[in-house]
Amino acid sequence: MSKGSGFKIEMSQSGDPSVFEASNGKLSISVPISLKRRSGRQLITLPDGKTHEPRPWDTDPTPLQLALARGHCWLAMLETGQVKSLREIAEKEGIDNSYVSRMVNLTTLAPDIVEAILDDQLPPTVTLFDLAVDPPRLWTDQRTRLTV
Repeated sequence: MSKGSGFKIEMSQSGDPSVFEASNGKLSISVPISLKRRSGRQLITLPDGKTHEPRPWDTDPTPLQLALARGHCWLAMLETGQVKSLREIAEKEGIDNSYVSRMVNLTTLAPDIVEAILDDQLPPTVTLFDLAVDPPRLWTDQRTRLTV
């Protein structure tokens, strides 16, 4: 936990969910869970009995997932000053400048679209081209483009 973040995470296996507000305005949230093993993996079970299946992190990434990761990596290189331009990234990677630009465009996608990419839940008709070439700036417009 970083100093002053205001977040405190505790895990307990019994009790009722609760929220406490401290005198300094910080909130403490308590959600009791239980851990169960299934197929060698641990699953979290909430008090109401709901569980969420783990994401398939141990599977090979899809081309869309790789493209999204590249875009975020290259944007981070720009933001941290490791490179001065997309052209410099393209030269370092030995690829076309327009490809780098398109992958960086993926970093502007709506969070639910990114989640669908990571969960491999996009319709099979959606292509990298649909997402990376001139994406709309507004997230609602991005969603509309994918449903049309």
